[in-house]
Amino acid sequence: MRAWSVRTPGPIEGGPLVAVERDEPTPGPGEVLVDVAACGVCRTDLHLAEGDLSPRLPGATPGHEVVGRVVGLGPGAERFALGARIGIPWLRHTCGTCGPCRRGAENLCLHPRFTGWDEHGGFAERAVVDEAYAYELPERFGDAEAAPLLCAGIVGYRALVRARVPPGGRLGIYGFGASAHLAAQVAIAAGVEVHVCTRSATARALAEELGAAWVGGARDRPPVALDGAVLYAPAGDLVPIALEALDRGGRLSIAGIHLSDIPTLRYQDHLFQERELVSVTANTRADGEEFLAIAARIGIRVETVPYGFEDVDRALLDLAQDRVRGAAVMVR
Repeated sequence: MRAWSVRTPGPIEGGPLVAVERDEPTPGPGEVLVDVAACGVCRTDLHLAEGDLSPRLPGATPGHEVVGRVVGLGPGAERFALGARIGIPWLRHTCGTCGPCRRGAENLCLHPRFTGWDEHGGFAERAVVDEAYAYELPERFGDAEAAPLLCAGIVGYRALVRARVPPGGRLGIYGFGASAHLAAQVAIAAGVEVHVCTRSATARALAEELGAAWVGGARDRPPVALDGAVLYAPAGDLVPIALEALDRGGRLSIAGIHLSDIPTLRYQDHLFQERELVSVTANTRADGEEFLAIAARIGIRVETVPYGFEDVDRALLDLAQDRVRGAAVMVR
């Protein structure tokens, strides 16, 4: 089958992602084989290709927002019927026995496995997944629309929840790509006033279309003190800026798996008055089920830019150069 593989991690302009031929995977016990219809192109895929995340699987096939139909069942797999449309997400395995798993925090599992990092992902014609970690997908979303919901949506939603902004409160969003444009709609639907800071003029226009109360540049100060904020951009130098924009007791949630270095923080300016700084690590399956239900209920708008299977490398380049409005999606 056709697939894309990270040959040698490096700058995306140098072509670290190459097209290869690979044997079709065979589903093991409890696994299903999926014929890939669409796969979101996530910034984490870019981090993997460029080496910001150390490779765990030589020649890994990235892609962890996978939508497709079940075409094969491994021994004991019975959750999904042949032909069912399902989603393969970033989180694909947890041990279930470590301390975090036992207390319901499987996103903090000590022995997790991730799609496209530990196992081959969805930039391929077919992929396998443990059925216990796959998702049923709301019928209201087409394949290309559903794909970004599986990581950008789910992890972005967890980051939003971690910011703890109540209905009627004021939320700051820093960076406005795939995750942010989905989380902003969830916040607005819950009665939150959203203020967006992003360097991209295209992203600022999208934020205005989706109902943001105020939109400015990445380093601009919102016109009001914020009850909470989420940093979706992988830019550590925005952390002090976002913290300074918080009201007393406000919380900044950092959404990404990778972040550039954070400059020195000054206690009086950035953390005093009970301001908080928290991170987000993956998600639980419960987060995913909750977000997908909300997305279907509010009719979330998924802004996508489609790319053919042959153009996945170009999609990553466009993502790196801020040329994607919303979410890039590979479609077959």
